[in-house]
Amino acid sequence: MSLKERITDDMKAAMRSGEKERLGVIRMVTSAIKQREVDERITLDDAQVFSVLEKMIKQRKESIVQFAAGNRPDLVEKENAEVALLQSYLPSQLSETELDALIGEAITSTGAASIKDMGKVMAIIKGKAQGRADLGKVGTKIKAKLGG
Repeated sequence: MSLKERITDDMKAAMRSGEKERLGVIRMVTSAIKQREVDERITLDDAQVFSVLEKMIKQRKESIVQFAAGNRPDLVEKENAEVALLQSYLPSQLSETELDALIGEAITSTGAASIKDMGKVMAIIKGKAQGRADLGKVGTKIKAKLGG
């Protein structure tokens, strides 16, 4: 079962059980996926759906920071609930040890020696860690290892 099918099945289950908040978030996900498919005239595969979900999670995390600064705990709680639901569709996250091993392997395979080679390393890691790690944090780790 593809990720899109799983999301659709979850939407139907949420409709049947009357979970309005969950249904609303799942509909947002479905809408974002369909919007990207229409814009790019393609059918998204699981990796592309992961990128849509990651973008939505990133947007919500940015909103949480803004709502916390604006002293709006009600909205912070709502956004946190949405992030939790969105993350449930992503594969399990890589541990720090697994991530460090993946970075080391990518550096070795590309022969990266300086920060100038970061793009090569990121290209390899992005394919393997898509949806399983925060690529912003991965970039910071790579910079540290390459002496940036």
